[in-house]
Amino acid sequence: MPLRRRSTLVAYLFLLPALGLLAVFTFYPVIFGTVLSLFEYDIINPPRYVGWLQFQRLLADRYFWIAITNSAKYVLVVPVIQLGSILLAVLVNRQLRGIGAFRAAYYVPVITSWPVVGIMWTWMYDQQGVVNWVLRSLDVIARPVSWLSHPTITLYAVMFVTMWKGLGWYMVIYLAGLQAIPAEYEEAAMIDGASRGRVFWSVTIPLLRPYILLASLISTMAAVKVFEEIYVMTRGGPFFSTYTMFMYIFDEAFQELNMGYAAALAVVLAAVILVFSVINFRVFRRGGLEWY
Repeated sequence: MPLRRRSTLVAYLFLLPALGLLAVFTFYPVIFGTVLSLFEYDIINPPRYVGWLQFQRLLADRYFWIAITNSAKYVLVVPVIQLGSILLAVLVNRQLRGIGAFRAAYYVPVITSWPVVGIMWTWMYDQQGVVNWVLRSLDVIARPVSWLSHPTITLYAVMFVTMWKGLGWYMVIYLAGLQAIPAEYEEAAMIDGASRGRVFWSVTIPLLRPYILLASLISTMAAVKVFEEIYVMTRGGPFFSTYTMFMYIFDEAFQELNMGYAAALAVVLAAVILVFSVINFRVFRRGGLEWY
């Protein structure tokens, strides 16, 4: 056997365990779920083929439009959390005494489970909680705000918790990117007379573009698929103001046992995620944003 073919065969043999896991836990569920979206299935009775009926039902389903709108609103988290993470990474990318503990402190929310975070912030958002106490002490508000029971602001209150928890995770990604940038680039720009702000926008940010693409893709998918914080803190309320696509899929699948309809919702959600992913690739990978 030629050496090149033998090397290729060995490479595929090493990949075989990972491909097997992907086939079982990713490819098969995706194919099965897509096919299931064409059937009515409630676990108890045999599946009944209905074709595109499930997707036609979506168009007239007000809860679907509420859920898809709230999921789209949640994408507003992405640019804010990315900008905050970049600035935080720049802040901790310094060789200062105790900087390791400082970085770890920002990463603690990432490793804290959502039930703990949700319960903690639910208490903090209470009318007699810490958030209202601090804001009243600073004379920002005159009376306590019902953060998790007001239909207009509840979604944004939960979005803030998502940002708070995710900052440390994306900070680590950007910190790795900053430490991979050769110091000579920034030094050369400074010698040429560029200010620190100009160096940041014209040198640092363009070199971070692959990391921005990665972090933006991850955070966009996480925003569209948001579930844990909604489930723990609001269960989709009040008055469906925080009802997202994953909450709707969960309710249809495990509360109503409409597995076929839940699968159709999941297919639509996957299509939305694909659209946002393509947008991210076009903006960051193909130079849609000009940093120079």
